[in-house]
Amino acid sequence: MIDGMGDDDRQAVIALWTRCGLTRPWNDPAADIDLALATETATVLVARVGGRLVGAVMTGHDGHRGAIYYLGVDPDCRRGGVGRALVRAAEDWCRSRGAPKVNLLVRNENQAVLAFYAALGYRPTDCVSLYHTLDPARAEREQAEKADWAAHT
Repeated sequence: MIDGMGDDDRQAVIALWTRCGLTRPWNDPAADIDLALATETATVLVARVGGRLVGAVMTGHDGHRGAIYYLGVDPDCRRGGVGRALVRAAEDWCRSRGAPKVNLLVRNENQAVLAFYAALGYRPTDCVSLYHTLDPARAEREQAEKADWAAHT
């Protein structure tokens, strides 16, 4: 069963995303959840099997395109359709708000997940993803955290 994330799910969702290797020191998942839930243009959906939270995805739209972030399924529950159901639920959420397409990002080091998304009809773009941190203090902190991350992985 897939539904919107409840207040009691927050720590379980963060633990799941951490267990799935989706979190990084420079992206605070709690802050990302807060930001998503503070607006009508994003949400977090959760999947339960037997009442147990086994998957979660953050999704949103910018008025032009939908986006999927933090899609994670408990490693013990993979290959059972939970990930596919979460993707479809995120797509449906975006479609219901008028988004004509959905984008997602896959980190370069997460090559294994590309086959999953390809099987669902997702294709690479001819674009390069770029970013710019708008807060100078945060930019400095992110650089340090990324360097530390690289040194320990």
